[in-house]
Amino acid sequence: MGEGSPARDQRRGAYRAPAPSAQALVDWPESFGNRFSIFVDTEEEFDWGRPLQRESSETRAIAALPRLHRRFAERGVPSVYLVDYPVAADPAAVETIAALIAEDGRSTVGTQLHPWVMPPFEEEVNGFNSFAGNLPEALERAKLTLLTETIAKAFGAPPLIYRAGRYGIGPRTAGLLAELGYRIDSSMRSAYDYSAEGGPDFTAIRNAAFRFGPGDALVELPLTTIFTGRLRKAGAGLFHALGRVPHARGVAARLGLLSRVALTPEDMPIADALEAIRIAAGEGERLLNFSYHSPSAEPGHTPYVRDAADLAAFDRWWDSALDLLDRLGFRPASQADLIAAACGKGAASANAPGAGGL
Repeated sequence: MGEGSPARDQRRGAYRAPAPSAQALVDWPESFGNRFSIFVDTEEEFDWGRPLQRESSETRAIAALPRLHRRFAERGVPSVYLVDYPVAADPAAVETIAALIAEDGRSTVGTQLHPWVMPPFEEEVNGFNSFAGNLPEALERAKLTLLTETIAKAFGAPPLIYRAGRYGIGPRTAGLLAELGYRIDSSMRSAYDYSAEGGPDFTAIRNAAFRFGPGDALVELPLTTIFTGRLRKAGAGLFHALGRVPHARGVAARLGLLSRVALTPEDMPIADALEAIRIAAGEGERLLNFSYHSPSAEPGHTPYVRDAADLAAFDRWWDSALDLLDRLGFRPASQADLIAAACGKGAASANAPGAGGL
């Protein structure tokens, strides 16, 4: 896969994703052009400020997705809905999402694993176990297998894209995904480090897509992170060094020296995101991977959309980002587009409408 092998920090138990080798990087075909994707963490509602609970499994906010979905669809932008177990097991939620997919013909469904609400329930609910890659291999396999089967039954085709909830990929996850027929993983969040919580460390991961796993069977599409500011060339190394000094990251951002910008409307000001998109375009990024959480489609479920004013700002964020992407020549990419370009056209056709696809 790259420089070194998957490793765990024995002191903290964290999985450290190694940087991919140059040979593992995906060489997007010229015909692919410059693209962007939108992945939606499609999940239950829970209190983000309280400890995780198995009982938090309501999916009322799914009913708010059609309004937002149609805003994207009107602009020809498909979504990949990465659904977790409470969503896939709720007939009303499945009906809503399936109707949206049928309506625009390009959106699709993938998988997201929240282990604390995913049977079998054998582990203690705590922060460490909320990262699925920390679970014993047999339990991670059991949860992932049942979730994959549930999604395939609910939506009529096996999912091909996976994201671990809380970005909690582990050293055995790629092998399990390959066994189950997945083609793309998007669990890695470029330049982020969750090891202080017992989660994975993606400090070595940049934005470029790469092949990994057994026999390079999978393609990793990291969530895009762009560094902005006068010292942005120093990137992740300087950012993580600043994290060892109290308030240093905030000072660097306020002085216009260095900011870390993820491509999401959740806690990322639009001015910062637009600057990040411009930098990414100027530096030749071929694929920008955006995301948001489905409960943000309705006020009151996430800290990012608390009321009607926040929801209006959320809509404006997307309008501004999509306008800029259009001006810069970035076209939206569907699951089929991504798989055809990264894995070959034969791989894409296995999940196409009429061939058991979503």
